[in-house]
Amino acid sequence: MMKTNDTLLKTSDRTLLAGREYKGASKIDGPLVYMRNTHPVGYGELVEIRTADGEIKSGQVLDTSDEAVCVQVFEGTDGLSLPGTSMRFLGEPLTLGVTDKMLGRVMNGLGKSRDGARNPSAFDERDVNGVPINPTAREYPRDFIQTGISVIDGMTTLIQGQKLPIFSGNGLEHNQLAAQIARQAKVRGGKSDFAIVFAAMGVKYDVAKFFIDSFEETGVLDNVALFLSLADDPSIERTITPRTALTLAEHLAFDKGKQVLVIMTDMTNYCESLREISTLRGEIPSRKGYPGYLYSNLAELYERSGKISGKSGSITQLPILTMPNDDISHPIPDLTGYITEGQIVFDRDMHGRGIYPPINCLPSLSRLMKDGIGEGMTRDDHPHLSNQLFASYSHVKDVRNLASVIGEEELTEVDHKYLEFGDFFEKKFVAQRYDEDRSIEQTLDLGWDALSILPAEELARLTEDEINAHYKG
Repeated sequence: MMKTNDTLLKTSDRTLLAGREYKGASKIDGPLVYMRNTHPVGYGELVEIRTADGEIKSGQVLDTSDEAVCVQVFEGTDGLSLPGTSMRFLGEPLTLGVTDKMLGRVMNGLGKSRDGARNPSAFDERDVNGVPINPTAREYPRDFIQTGISVIDGMTTLIQGQKLPIFSGNGLEHNQLAAQIARQAKVRGGKSDFAIVFAAMGVKYDVAKFFIDSFEETGVLDNVALFLSLADDPSIERTITPRTALTLAEHLAFDKGKQVLVIMTDMTNYCESLREISTLRGEIPSRKGYPGYLYSNLAELYERSGKISGKSGSITQLPILTMPNDDISHPIPDLTGYITEGQIVFDRDMHGRGIYPPINCLPSLSRLMKDGIGEGMTRDDHPHLSNQLFASYSHVKDVRNLASVIGEEELTEVDHKYLEFGDFFEKKFVAQRYDEDRSIEQTLDLGWDALSILPAEELARLTEDEINAHYKG
C-alpha cells in the first residue's frame, strides 16, 4: 500500500512540476535558449516561453541534462533577454489539433491559420511526432495513382502508399510540377476520397503565392491543406512543418479513410535547418557538416507513409529536394534514396532545351511500379512497353555519343531511326503542357507512337501479340 501511495505521490509531483515556471535564461544562441536549475524534463516536451514584454512563444525541449535544458524556440528568439525570459514546461509533446475542415485552409508550419480565418475546431489532438506503425500491420502498396504526367505514369509509376522523391536542382521547375501533380493526381475509378496535404519549407513569398493561386484558379484548393513555412519565418519552424503536415495526413487517411498525397518541398531547406541546429549545439558533424542522425531523422518522416491492414485510407509521399550543385551523391539525395522506393530525377540539359517536365527517365525509377501496373490496373501492355522505352531511349544516348565523334552522316539507317525516336520521345512523350492532364491510355498510346518509329525487329522486349495489336510502323 505504501508503494502505491509513493507512486501516486510521484505522479502528482510530476503533474505539479509540469506547470512550474522558471525565470532567467542562462544562454541564448540563435533559436536555442538554455535554462538551468529546472526539474527533470522530458525530451521533446512542449515549452511556453514568455518575454519580458509578456509575449508568448512556443518551443520544444531539444536536449536535457542535470545541469541545463536546451529549448528550441519556434517563433525565433527576437525580444528575448537573459533575465527577462520565463519558461513553463507543459509536460506533454507538441500536438496538433486535427480535423478534415483543415482541407481548403492555408496554415503556417505549426498548423496555425495563415489565411486570416479562425483555426477550425479540432477533431482530436495528436502528437506531431506520430505513432509508430506495426510493420506487420502494413499492407503492401499496389494501387495506381494517375498524375496525368506521361513520363511519371508511364515510366516511374506512382503507387498508393509509396514514397517517391523528386530530385531537382536550383532554378528547375519542380514547383510547377508539384502544383500540377497536386491538381491532377487521382485514384483511378474514383473508388475513394482523394486529398492533398502540401508542406512547403523555407519557400519565398512569390512561390507560396504561386501555389495558393494555382490551387484557387483550378478549383482544387478545397481539397488541399497547405502548410507554408516562408523563407523569412524562423528556420526552426521548418523542422516542425513536415511533422504537422504528416499528422494531419494520418488523421485524414486512417480516421477518415481518404487517399492522401503528401507533397513536401523543399527537403533540402529542412535538412539545412537540422544542420544549423546541430552546429549551434556543438555536435560533431558528419558528411558536409550535416548531423550524424540525418538518416534516422529523414526516415522518421518518410516512414510515415503507407497503408494499414483494415484501414481504407493511405498516405503517399512525394518529397521534393533540390540537389546542391546538381550532385545526386550529396548526403540529402543519397540518404533519401536509401529510405524511399525510387526517385524522379530532373535534368538541367533537358530544361535548357525547353522540355517540361525536364525528367530524365534513365536515372529515375519506381521500385513498386511492377506491382501496380498491367492488366486490371493500367493496361496489359504497360510493363513491356515501359521496359522497351527504357531500353530504346538508353540506346539513343549511345547513338548520340557516337554521332558526336564520327558525325551523323556516318551513322547507319537504324541509328538515324533511333535519333528520330529520341527526339519524338523527348518532345512528345516526356514534354507536355503545364495544364495538360493525360490519361494512362493516352500515355501508353504515345509510347507506341514513339516505338513505331523504330523497326519492329528492334523491339525485343515486347511480345509478338503486343506488336501486332499496337505497333503502327
